[in-house]
Amino acid sequence: MRNIIAGTCTAWLCASLAQAGGIERNTNDYGKLFDDGNQISFALSYVNPDVSGTYSPVALGAALLTGVGVGVAETGNMSRSYNTLSTSYTGQFSEKLSFGLFQNDAYGADSFYTQGFYTGLRAEWNSDQLAAVLRYEIADNVSVIGGLRYVQSEADITIPDQMIRASTGARALELADAATAAALGGDLALAATLGAQAAALNTIVTTTPPGGLTYNAQGDKRGDLGYVLGFAYEIPDIALRIGLTWESEIQHDFDSAEQLVGFGVDAMNTTSVIMPQSIALDFQTGIAKDTLLFGQVKWTEWSKWEVRTPEYEAITGGEVTGFDNDTVSWQLGVGRRFSEYTSGFAQLGYEKAHGGVASRLSPTDGRISFGVGGQYTKANVKIRGGIQYIKLGDAVVADGTEFNGNSAIAAGGSITLTF
Repeated sequence: MRNIIAGTCTAWLCASLAQAGGIERNTNDYGKLFDDGNQISFALSYVNPDVSGTYSPVALGAALLTGVGVGVAETGNMSRSYNTLSTSYTGQFSEKLSFGLFQNDAYGADSFYTQGFYTGLRAEWNSDQLAAVLRYEIADNVSVIGGLRYVQSEADITIPDQMIRASTGARALELADAATAAALGGDLALAATLGAQAAALNTIVTTTPPGGLTYNAQGDKRGDLGYVLGFAYEIPDIALRIGLTWESEIQHDFDSAEQLVGFGVDAMNTTSVIMPQSIALDFQTGIAKDTLLFGQVKWTEWSKWEVRTPEYEAITGGEVTGFDNDTVSWQLGVGRRFSEYTSGFAQLGYEKAHGGVASRLSPTDGRISFGVGGQYTKANVKIRGGIQYIKLGDAVVADGTEFNGNSAIAAGGSITLTF
């Protein structure tokens, strides 16, 4: 029965979307460590998101105040389609000790606005992951796993002139209000300092020619290590397996180049970004003849992920982008063997919406998904395929723009060879 649908979650089908709960695109399928023999697998997926927003009166007013003519109050689709590729190799040193190598593009983002006030806002994040993990059976039906993950990432973010003007103007108003409060409180020196800073920002906004306030930040490719620890309990006769896996956070200290000509910024700094830790509970069990129930609950500490470059923060007082909340995602599915060679599965996914303010570079909040697929096995070859529909949760960004009715389609396939 354990071969109906090996493992609890197919990586290319259960991959997170950049627009839902972080920027995770691929996960390591540690369930392969429990398969017999030596295996090599290749998986390819395609994800096509459709994420667009409509301007509220507040957002449209902000655009007009900056002097930018906006003919329509829509953002257009800001999220590009993408492919992911993953490979893995698992083998056995002995009856009790097995190992696995996993390679994939773990994290990614490709946001690009081509319409409306946000035109020119663009963010790319690319990551490659390599993990080496061991599994050891310490007692009957009880195993521990442990190993290392190496993640290499690079980033490129562009914020257009009109958005820098808006955020700089807002910062000037904050400083002016703080100056007034300081004066009323009797601290005239502080009031003078804050007032001068506000006036300087206003001067830059009003005198810099159009296009002169476009901001760009590039983080050079950086690779760092993290850890994997976990344990599992299984009863093979009923295809029962429960596994708990922890992946540690990984901190990238990027050499980052920042440019903002209107402010005289052309600097090389260090920007620290934390790729968050996660804890995943995977399970599967037989529930009837030739029928398997499987699922996963995964917590990820996305509230620690933010891109806060030094020069941008000094000018605007804030981060370039980030996430306010941790995420808990759920997957639940059923697999069914139809014949000696064929089987199928269906699964549901859910991630809670948190509300609050969303990032313009990831303007969704929560999700619901449904996927179906099938598997063909003969001799030492296993072929899988499937498709998934994702309803992305509605979100509102800081200026009031509403992103409603968004979705994505994901499709993928894999081939596994046993030898």
